[in-house]
Amino acid sequence: MSVNRPYIIGLTGGIGTGKSEAAKFLASLGAVHLDADAVSHELTQPGGEALEPIRAEFGEGVFREDGTLDRQALANITFSDPARKRALEAILHPRIQRDLMRGIDRAAEEGAKVVILDVPLLFETGMDALCDETWVLSADAETQVARVMMRDRVERELVEARIQNQMPAEEKEKLATQVIPTERPMEKTQAELASLYQQVLKRLG
Repeated sequence: MSVNRPYIIGLTGGIGTGKSEAAKFLASLGAVHLDADAVSHELTQPGGEALEPIRAEFGEGVFREDGTLDRQALANITFSDPARKRALEAILHPRIQRDLMRGIDRAAEEGAKVVILDVPLLFETGMDALCDETWVLSADAETQVARVMMRDRVERELVEARIQNQMPAEEKEKLATQVIPTERPMEKTQAELASLYQQVLKRLG
C-alpha cells in the first residue's frame, strides 16, 4: 500500500515571536505538530541518547550530582564559544532531524494531510529543504525582548544577546513563503494563520 506524503509547512521565527502558540493553534485546526524543541528535550532527559555524547564532549561539569544535565551550565559554555556551540549542534541536530523524519513517516502512515514542522533553526540546519512551504513569524525586537523577559524572568541584556545570536529576522523573512506578523492582538494572528491553513487545504483538495 502506497502512503501519501503529507504536505509539510516549516514554521519558524526568532525567540518571542509566538511560534509555540502558532504551532498549537495550527494543531487545533487539524495539522500534525512536530516540535524540534520537544525532541531536543527528550534527547537530553534522563536516559536520553544524547547524554553520553554530551558527557564525552563537555565533561562532568555540565551534569548535576544526580546525573541530570545542567542545561544552564551547558548554555553558559556554548553561548559564548562558537566552536563549542557547533560541537553541541553536531551531537543534537542529526538526532533531532532523524526523529522529526520518523514523525513525518508516522504522520504519513496515519493519513495526515498537513504536518507543521516547528523548528527554531529551520533555515540554519537546512531543514527547510524538507518543507513544501515555510512560514516565518515576525515581531519587532522590542516586542521580542518584552515577551521573553516576562516569560523567562530574565534580564534585558540576556534576551538581546540571544536575539543577536540568531539568524537576523530579515534573512529569515527573505527565505520564507509567508511572513506572519505577531506584534498585534493574538486573534488577528490566529485569523491569518487559519486563513493560510484553509488555503493550503483547498490547494490539496
